[in-house]
Amino acid sequence: MAKNVPSAFIPFRHATFRSLWLATLVSNLGGLVQAVGAGWLMVTISASSDMVALVQAATTLPIMIFSLASGALADNFDRRSIMLVAQTLMMVFSVVLAVFAFTDALTPWLLLAFTFLIGCGSALHNPSWQASMGDIVPREDLSAAVTLNGMGFNLMRSVGPALGGLVVAIAGAAAAFVLNAFSYVALIRALVLWKPERAPRLLPREPFGSAISAGLRYVVMSPNLLKVMFRSFLFGLSAISILALLPLVARDLVQGGAFSYGILLGCFGLGAIGGAFLNGKIRESWRNEAIVRASFAGFAICVVVLGVSRDFWLSCLALLPAGAFWVMALSLFNVTVQLSTPRWVVGRALALYQTATFGGMAAGSWLWGSVAEVHGTDKGLMVSAVVLVVGVLIGLRYRLPEFGTLNLDPLDKFSEPALRLDLRSRSGPIMIMIDYEIDQNDVPEFLDAMAARRRIRIRDGARQWSLLRDLENPRIWTETYHVPTWVEYVRHHQRRTKADGSVVDRLQALHRGTEPPRVHRMIERQTVPVHDDTPLKEIPEMH
Repeated sequence: MAKNVPSAFIPFRHATFRSLWLATLVSNLGGLVQAVGAGWLMVTISASSDMVALVQAATTLPIMIFSLASGALADNFDRRSIMLVAQTLMMVFSVVLAVFAFTDALTPWLLLAFTFLIGCGSALHNPSWQASMGDIVPREDLSAAVTLNGMGFNLMRSVGPALGGLVVAIAGAAAAFVLNAFSYVALIRALVLWKPERAPRLLPREPFGSAISAGLRYVVMSPNLLKVMFRSFLFGLSAISILALLPLVARDLVQGGAFSYGILLGCFGLGAIGGAFLNGKIRESWRNEAIVRASFAGFAICVVVLGVSRDFWLSCLALLPAGAFWVMALSLFNVTVQLSTPRWVVGRALALYQTATFGGMAAGSWLWGSVAEVHGTDKGLMVSAVVLVVGVLIGLRYRLPEFGTLNLDPLDKFSEPALRLDLRSRSGPIMIMIDYEIDQNDVPEFLDAMAARRRIRIRDGARQWSLLRDLENPRIWTETYHVPTWVEYVRHHQRRTKADGSVVDRLQALHRGTEPPRVHRMIERQTVPVHDDTPLKEIPEMH
């Protein structure tokens, strides 16, 4: 670690991270100004609490819907190019939104449509940006980099909403939309100047549908990732009540205007900055599960205070710790996903994490808006606080794992065998059979290791996995599985991590044969062709 550099700021040693982080600050500032403009404009053109809350839902819903597809793109294409396209699209949508606002042509549903389109750009950008952290900074700086990204956003949240409220109060919502359109320029320029190193691609890109299936399969077969995503969904569902209902809190509970709304949002952001500064020290002293439970419980208390308060400054005070709990929980979820996922699938894992989190936020925005419409803003906040308490209790059963305990670097022990058949990359299907000789006393341990083996195989792309035992020689066990093509077989092995290697070592230690376990690699034929379409390779004669 560099001298005199606090651990929280260590990623700033890297010039690329510095330039992109600063440009992202400007982009975030514009986005927050635009959010204030959209939220307050909806208050003025619609009397419905549902429509006001749907502004937040329109921002988060695209991330829930499109993040997985964006994650597949992030893992298979140049992430820098994807981010450039996303930023350009958001700038274009913002310009058109400003034109409609200046001409007084915006209706509530049209405003939601433009907000949704800008959210689509964010859905395309975010998986590539977050997955790029592992390319920009080394693994030991990754946690600090993710926290700094959250801190940067919340730094802008502390000033952006107040600036947005001021802009809206003086020049109207259209001016806020114009400011947002210009804010994309800095990040587009930084992305153009960034020249990332591209690792050589040894295999062809995965087909888009297969890439999405592989991402889903990996997460479904990873229990720790499922726990993180379930908890993040619940936190997003319940904690979004503050951001979704804050325009109504400003208007109805504390009797304020657009500037008051901006100040309230700014207090939330200021608290989030404090949470980011404390994050490193808290993680050194507390386990992940303790931090998450404290975040759920602390946020619930803040929501209750906000619901009962009719004093502007008391509400501001309640929002300060709420922002801290918000950033501590969400940054912890994000880092846990990144450090629990190998690089080949990290974009898709992060995308599914975002789908869970922002899906919860979109559902919560609609839910708390509906409750507020029928029973009032204060009741909507109170019900969300109850759900936050439920989130604390759920932690008793679904504990968050500690991150960084597994070595997810590639195992790199597979060498593609020399084949006598002249296969093409699309040749298949391929069937694999591996023979083990197991002593009867070792069968329970062998089956336990095979259960882990099965999960790893299926997670990494194997199909129709099964375990066979020879009826005439019960010491012989055969593991079998299929892959669609030869290139998928090679890809399957390249996905293995060093953490997976421990299972391989266990199985080899249990094998009692004089030779290593025998591997049979076979190509299937569903029919018997007249002529063999896979000829032998011609091997040059030695002279």
